[in-house]
Amino acid sequence: MSVPVQLPVAWEPFTPRGVAAFAHARLSRLLVVQFVIASLAAVAVVGFFSNDIFPVVNTAIGNLPATGAIRDGRLDWPGKSPQLLSEGRYVAFIVDPGHTSQIRSTAHVQIEFGRDTARFYSLLGYAEFKYPSDWIIAFNRTDLEPLWGAWEPECLAILIPAVVVGLMLCWAALATAYFLPAWLLGFMANRHLNLRAAWKMSGAALLPGALLLTAGAVLYSLDGLEPMQLGFLFSVHLVLGWIYLFISQLFLPRMDEVPRGNPFSLTS
Repeated sequence: MSVPVQLPVAWEPFTPRGVAAFAHARLSRLLVVQFVIASLAAVAVVGFFSNDIFPVVNTAIGNLPATGAIRDGRLDWPGKSPQLLSEGRYVAFIVDPGHTSQIRSTAHVQIEFGRDTARFYSLLGYAEFKYPSDWIIAFNRTDLEPLWGAWEPECLAILIPAVVVGLMLCWAALATAYFLPAWLLGFMANRHLNLRAAWKMSGAALLPGALLLTAGAVLYSLDGLEPMQLGFLFSVHLVLGWIYLFISQLFLPRMDEVPRGNPFSLTS
């Protein structure tokens, strides 16, 4: 008579054994751990915007003229041009009605307001967007300073749930894409893994990469990483999920160590 396999308690997704433990744990336990890691990522994002982006926006608004607007799809600009409104390490704001490229910034992202379009420059190239023809958008210090002063804390508050919910939805979608290959691998390796367990283990396997990318984002905001290095880290964090998903199979019990059941079962 075989002795039932004692599965480890699922509490950490940082090792392959820890990821495998989530396969047969309650779904609520996985969701709690995902929520904690998503919250850490949200704190990193809010810190980045609060310390590195929004101060540049404040300076740019303070350097706008007292009058000016975007109406009928065109920028009404009474100030000198081209003009650098503000510049930081990560973002710069420029007004250049003719898009003459006379001012080039060393910021990682350059937002340039032209007469009819706005351009976004980055290492990946640039994108150009036309102004809406049926809107009147304030483009002056008088209107934007009080408006931004009221919305800046609101934007930071909205970022936290937006990042948390967005990450958890992404993890759910990726787990849905990964769990069939994970289950098939477990089936071929004679591992105790049904479809529901494969989905939970797929969700847990994404978390080490998420923590790695969060750490990379913090280093980037501290001037410890360049944009290309952060992009490389983003690619690595995707591959890391697959590595954990495959290696974690080795820590699942074999089918001959547990009571036989339907491998296609959705219960765990």
